[in-house]
Amino acid sequence: MVLLTTSLEHIKGVGPKTTQALSAAGLETVADALDFLPRAYDDYSAAVNIADLQPGKVTVRARCESISTRIVRRGLRITTAVLADDSGKVKAVWFNQPYRESQLRSDAEFMFSGQFGMQYNSYQISNPSVELAKQTDTSDAQHASDIHPVYKSIKNLRPKTVQDLLKNLRPIIEFLPETLPEHIVQRQQLVSRAEAVRFLHAPKNHEEITRGRERLAFEELFEMILAAQLNKQEQTKLTGWRIPFNQPVVKRFVEQLPFPLTNAQRRAAWQILQDLESEHPMNRLLQGDVGSGKTVVAGLVAAEVAQAGFQTAIMAPTEILATQHAKTLDELLAPFGVSVALLTGHVKGAQRRQLLYNLANGNINVVVGTHALIQEKVAYHKLGFVVIDEQHRFGVKQRQALLQKSDHMPHLLSMTATPIPRSLALTLYGELDISILDELPAGRQPIETKIWSPASAPKLYETIDHELAQGRQAYVICPLIDDNPDNDKKSVEAEYHKLAKTMFHHRRVGLLHGKLPPEEKAAVMQQFAGGDIDMLVSTTVVEVGVNVPNATVMLIENADHFGLSQLHQLRGRVGRGEHQSFCHLMMSGHDKPSQRLREIEKSQDGFYLAEIDLKLRGPGEIYGRAQHGTLNLKIASLSDTPLIARAQTEAERFVKEGQDLLQYKHLARAVSRYQRLITLN
Repeated sequence: MVLLTTSLEHIKGVGPKTTQALSAAGLETVADALDFLPRAYDDYSAAVNIADLQPGKVTVRARCESISTRIVRRGLRITTAVLADDSGKVKAVWFNQPYRESQLRSDAEFMFSGQFGMQYNSYQISNPSVELAKQTDTSDAQHASDIHPVYKSIKNLRPKTVQDLLKNLRPIIEFLPETLPEHIVQRQQLVSRAEAVRFLHAPKNHEEITRGRERLAFEELFEMILAAQLNKQEQTKLTGWRIPFNQPVVKRFVEQLPFPLTNAQRRAAWQILQDLESEHPMNRLLQGDVGSGKTVVAGLVAAEVAQAGFQTAIMAPTEILATQHAKTLDELLAPFGVSVALLTGHVKGAQRRQLLYNLANGNINVVVGTHALIQEKVAYHKLGFVVIDEQHRFGVKQRQALLQKSDHMPHLLSMTATPIPRSLALTLYGELDISILDELPAGRQPIETKIWSPASAPKLYETIDHELAQGRQAYVICPLIDDNPDNDKKSVEAEYHKLAKTMFHHRRVGLLHGKLPPEEKAAVMQQFAGGDIDMLVSTTVVEVGVNVPNATVMLIENADHFGLSQLHQLRGRVGRGEHQSFCHLMMSGHDKPSQRLREIEKSQDGFYLAEIDLKLRGPGEIYGRAQHGTLNLKIASLSDTPLIARAQTEAERFVKEGQDLLQYKHLARAVSRYQRLITLN
């Protein structure tokens, strides 16, 4: 008898090689396989004639007139076929699928479903799925639907092997247990979990796909938000340092600043200072655009913390950024007699031993550093306040290690320059209180942003050179490090050599990318910050970097390949001084700029752009990297604000009513996993 716990190796038709490939993909049991949901669907009822094809996802019913495979390079085989119906012919291309040759060498008709568009100067259907046409006829009892699931590729397995396995397992779906409390399922008018999984693996129509996704997406969001709510509840049980509000210190700090605080900075600082007065440790996220003044807010709080006899630790993701923070904070805090130290991997020998001694004895009030702050030998006298800058770049264990350096739980302030839409913040950071800096300091000039086509490059270079002639500096950002023959994106290596040898041979051009040794990266950035480099050609590693007020030009190559939020982050590297700054967005081709790019040309509001990005490209693009990638949502979309709101309501109700989580075994396991992943404590 086949059970949900049955190993896939015991399923009929699954041999040793298939078992090995499935296992490598994380599929060990029947339950694992049923959780392997389709990534898309081919609707064979929507087939069109070849002559009527339009760019986008298409399905055609056609014969294969010819097919061949060529080896392009090691690890890349391209199979090309000519498909034909009574209306015309079209080319189809597959990558690393040479078995298509044996599959399509017949006079039979097949259903081909894939992306149709211009590639390498010709129209083609890319990587289409293939089904024998007779198998898609609705008259066939075994195929009651024209909607066929498409699964994510598994290495060393043909797509059909995966499809056949899931088809064989469909009878087991009815044995799937319910995983949500029944009253929530009914109140939210959701289908059962078994129905949802069946709807997704074997849909009869598009409505079933929608209902299935709704149910499973709600479940994911509910589990995650409930975990955050329970974390927040646990937070209130912890005891921390109570740091009283010191009005004279705060007032003097604000008065000695060379600039007025924005209303947003005042509001955020007041929220943090109120949190510090509580005996429960603060757990707050401070988010704001690049240049919105987060460091100043942290400095104000650090001044009060020092006056109360406590220490502050500020952890930054890079030595360069840590050095910059230390310099800024030293200037802000020196008038108060607050000592600031920098602890990085480069502090060694007698200097390091003395610093650690002073830190342990309370002679240092504020220490700024990288991962060096959490090393075993680092001890604190009385750590009361922890600031983690660009918090998404640190793992949970790193944050925990820093928090554990204190006898009592210190107050925690996480900071990020990535504007996070409210729907995301509620979901990913539901255990945190959130402060937002949505104003830029007075006197900041908007950055002039313009879109360019490759044909206008000579004019653009003249414009940039004019800026450099005024003594300013420029960034040039490229998406790749090395040239790739299968990718038309510009590489930083090639662009550096081109610019340094031709248009800007008379300027000092530097190169920066992630493969350089850390010492070399730091040296290049220091040279640029010191004005010894006129133009820095770089990858996106400068996204979080030093403050260079003299840099007034940002050129982003292949700008249409970046998300809006990342473009906005990169743009924020300039516009930090007294001079007018410019951001030039170079298109990768000669097509008209997309509406998405037009948005960043018009708007300087990072939160607005993040909302647009979320709708258009999804949450992964907002972050640029997977700071919460371990959450690995299978089906939920963090852009679905109404569904998030429903899950939020049910999670809050669950906690408020004090329901026993342990009576729902599956839910308890899932929530416990999310609690470990998203906690900051």
